Amino acid sequence: MSERTTGVTRRRVLKGAAAGAIGAGLFPTILTRPASAYTNEPTGSTVKLGFNVPQTGPYAAEGLDELRAQELAVQHLNGEGDGGMLNTFSSKVLKGNGILGKKVEFVSGDTATNSDVARASARSMIEKDGVVMVNGGSSSGVAVAVQGLCQEAGIIFMAGLTHSNDTTGKDRKANGFRHFFNAYMSGAALAPVLKTAYGADRRAYHLTADYTWGWTQQESLVASTEGIGWETVNTVLTPVGAGDFSAYITPVLQSGADVLVLNHYGADMVNSLTQAVQFGLRDKQVNGKQFEIVVPLYSELMAEGAGDNIKGVFGSMNWNWQLTDDGTKAFVKSFGEKYGRPPSNSAHTCYVQTLLYADAAERAGTFNPCGIAEALEGFEFDGMGNGPTLYRAEDHQCFKDVLVMKGKDNPSNQFDILEFVEVTPVEQVTYAPNHPMFGGDEATLGTCNPGA
Repeated sequence: MSERTTGVTRRRVLKGAAAGAIGAGLFPTILTRPASAYTNEPTGSTVKLGFNVPQTGPYAAEGLDELRAQELAVQHLNGEGDGGMLNTFSSKVLKGNGILGKKVEFVSGDTATNSDVARASARSMIEKDGVVMVNGGSSSGVAVAVQGLCQEAGIIFMAGLTHSNDTTGKDRKANGFRHFFNAYMSGAALAPVLKTAYGADRRAYHLTADYTWGWTQQESLVASTEGIGWETVNTVLTPVGAGDFSAYITPVLQSGADVLVLNHYGADMVNSLTQAVQFGLRDKQVNGKQFEIVVPLYSELMAEGAGDNIKGVFGSMNWNWQLTDDGTKAFVKSFGEKYGRPPSNSAHTCYVQTLLYADAAERAGTFNPCGIAEALEGFEFDGMGNGPTLYRAEDHQCFKDVLVMKGKDNPSNQFDILEFVEVTPVEQVTYAPNHPMFGGDEATLGTCNPGA
């Protein structure tokens, strides 16, 4: 980081600390506190990261894959293994000697796909374990809750798998950053493909997970498909972890809809898709058309769990292990050698987020969260599997190409289950920071909080 930028960072931190002290009536004490003080400032030879993922619950498969990738990222940061994406990352400040010369350690927690449990786990990591960053997710409800906690505590939150528009929309925070794409981007990428495949005269029925991700995914898909001429017949909310979706699928048969949109994820998507196929929906002709099913947000692990039921079903992804760029090949090689299988896109985003945090700390020359935030804002990079990528300063959302995928008709093995339909260019999925789906003009990041 340049001398000028370091000065800007220092002034921002001091200004924020002084303002907080005046508000609390404690200004005299700030004069005796080191100007660089911030939450969990490392004082020894190590620095600790917190990995907060669902190890139980309906999104556990995704969470366990995230944890595998996070452990691999720590190994690569510490100079163990082949280095993975450190070798392909366009930024060259990471040398495999930890972060700022400190060996990287980590603690992990189980969010159980529950916001209250996730906040308690993250709080323990911050207050008991002394982590300087929290990374994880697999539920946008969890991500929004933990991001808010990290903002209050003065810790950087590098979101993992979170797809709700709200994470970097109405609930965006100055201490939070998201690499994963979002629901709006899924709609923008999928709609043209669906129009080409199924036509403009379609009637859609939505089953939707009843929390922030499901709500914004449904809103985004309704808007994008109605934009190509589709009619929305009905939208029905379903509880997370329902298991049995038969009571929700039966009314679809009498609705006059000829497309079922499953705004479900993890085990819920596997169960609802499997049950919809068992009910014979994909064998039916409705309105003179073959009945179709769409799964807006895809995962390799979900596709694997759904088996043959996924064949021919369209969805969108943030990344896929079959991409042929150097970054993807390096990560897939490292992950495959360690775990015996290709990584999911949730694993990829957690691995990348961990490296991006470390890189920002190196470029900023500090673990101070406000210095790291400034290093990430407006950061452009490549070599991490998604092509050229921008961390937009206004909302801390990454912008990059989006993948449209389809279940393969003739897979060659248990991992060869999805095929590329289109790589949607970033220009097609980009929106204004004050877009109405993202909180409009009322949504602001606020001020970075360095904490203590």
